[in-house]
Amino acid sequence: MARDRFTPDFDPDCGDAALTSAKQDIVIGRWQGLRQLLRDTGPAWQPRGHRMRLLAQACASTSTAESWLAAEPRSADALVLWAATETARAFNLAIAAGRGVPIDQKRVDNAVMACLQAAGAYPDDPTPWISLIAVARLYPAGVRRQELGRWWDELHGRDPYSVEGHLQVLHYYAARWHGTHGLMYDFARDTAGVAPPGSALPVLVQFARVEEYRYILDGAKGQHGAMAGISQHWNHDGAVNDVHRTWHRWIMERPDAPVEPGEVHHLNYLTHAACYAGLPDITAPLFRLLGRHATRTPWSYTGDPEKQIVRWRNNPKHRA
Repeated sequence: MARDRFTPDFDPDCGDAALTSAKQDIVIGRWQGLRQLLRDTGPAWQPRGHRMRLLAQACASTSTAESWLAAEPRSADALVLWAATETARAFNLAIAAGRGVPIDQKRVDNAVMACLQAAGAYPDDPTPWISLIAVARLYPAGVRRQELGRWWDELHGRDPYSVEGHLQVLHYYAARWHGTHGLMYDFARDTAGVAPPGSALPVLVQFARVEEYRYILDGAKGQHGAMAGISQHWNHDGAVNDVHRTWHRWIMERPDAPVEPGEVHHLNYLTHAACYAGLPDITAPLFRLLGRHATRTPWSYTGDPEKQIVRWRNNPKHRA
């Protein structure tokens, strides 16, 4: 029998060929492909958000967003992309500075103003409000509860089941940022409880579990034996039940739906959780859904992403 030579494909665009093609314009300093891509996407908020985030990350180290805005200063799409790019740049600076090191508040303020300007230019688009909630994390003390609530209300009114929007709130509430594990899990489970059938929102609980694990890892650095207490982090009864709930509320409610590029990351979180919870009856169909599509997170938090995916997928109990 031929040996299974499966290797995961860590395509950063998650199989979105149109996005990959448009991003080539960024490399050569052109913005026309970006404009056409966003025009073609239209008000389909989930794929638009996926594309806008990845375009912004690619634009963050270039002047492409500014070139487009200079050429078409009234373009709503150009303003939304510029705001997302300013948000990405602020996060890049925070990452470069290191955890716990505040960055220039003016940089964060500029990103907030760009987002508010974009929201005014494209009133129906939830994307600028998602960017606002994301950048709020970068203020050392966060933002006032009323302000965060207002931004959330604006987002919720435009796209009440936005997975990315809910994820940004979850990250804000995480203990690594401006909340606690309890607050984060409460938000994730409350959201999962009101999600419509087939929505990916229940996967927020798996994102919360990874956030908690990362927090523990950060605290354990340099402390011998500090990780011993989390040996059951992924497979205690609560974690296993959470995976079952997400599987039933999300995947089982849409058995024939194709996997969209913007869902690949979410599916990797559920697959990772199912593997470490010891649920081969769930991991096997998840691996079939994913095919070769893979994302480095959350696998990178528990080891080498490729080795883990190949090992779990090739395990006879988990085989796709």
